[in-house]
Amino acid sequence: MEPTVYSLESALVDVAIDVPALPERGGDVVATGTRVNAGGGFNLASAVARQGVRCVYAAPVGVGRYGDVIRAALAAEGVTATAVPRTHGDSGFAVALVEPDGERTFVTSAGVESALSVEDLATIAPAPGDAVVVSGYDLAYPATGPVLAGWLPTLPAGVLVALDPGPLVLEVPADRWDRVIGRVDLLTVNQREARLLSGSTASGVALLEAVRAVSAGSVGMGGALLVVREGADGCVATGGALGSRVVSVPAPKVPAVDTTGAGDIHTGVLLARLVSGTPVDEALVDAVRAAAIAVRKPGSATGPTRAELAQPEG
Repeated sequence: MEPTVYSLESALVDVAIDVPALPERGGDVVATGTRVNAGGGFNLASAVARQGVRCVYAAPVGVGRYGDVIRAALAAEGVTATAVPRTHGDSGFAVALVEPDGERTFVTSAGVESALSVEDLATIAPAPGDAVVVSGYDLAYPATGPVLAGWLPTLPAGVLVALDPGPLVLEVPADRWDRVIGRVDLLTVNQREARLLSGSTASGVALLEAVRAVSAGSVGMGGALLVVREGADGCVATGGALGSRVVSVPAPKVPAVDTTGAGDIHTGVLLARLVSGTPVDEALVDAVRAAAIAVRKPGSATGPTRAELAQPEG
């Protein structure tokens, strides 16, 4: 069986609104553009599939108009959806305000994707050589969180477990975090999340070291691969197959149009490479390049294909 990335990162619909600036409280601005597309966990799933790696989406999909958008998008990318079909309830959506420099601010309204069940997980069987990825949203949700916290520690050795805590890094209840984090093989965070997790105001390698100190101490992650995504500056990483070595990967300088989903694409390409046997150093370079390609386009699921990523820069 070919290596598979199982995504439990909940997919929803992105309602992206381009704004000249964020409005002040109680104020208003006139949008310069809008888009409605599948987003959330779909961004990562599509990024994996576009690298020619099998991806299975295992979280629920709704039966309303947003669920229809997600099902169609998954099918178009060749991503298999395995969760037990829902008979009522729609998928959720996120309103993303996108500023001229590509920065985005979200408001999320959860749907059926936030209610993963034990029955949903029974439809998949990750094996050594596969990867399973979850987000902080999933662990924070009242229904999904306890289910994942009970299931992830039971996965066989050799299944790579990846966690992207996301903006809700501090919203995950401590008991769930403690049950899951010891089984995590890859922790990937952006700079804001790294600072929240570590309590550090540093940047670059110093911030990575602060995350490593927390992970080796109270979090107890052992030898997990730690990645801090730095946006236009690329990423830094340590742990896992890197051991104590610290790797810094610069990003190509590109004009950012929309950074929505860039972190998901980075993680998706990284996982696709890792399950394919690519050394970590090379996988990180490809992940950074993929994110740099993605931010040059409007929308969230804008990760490159394997052929596009193989093209020379410039």
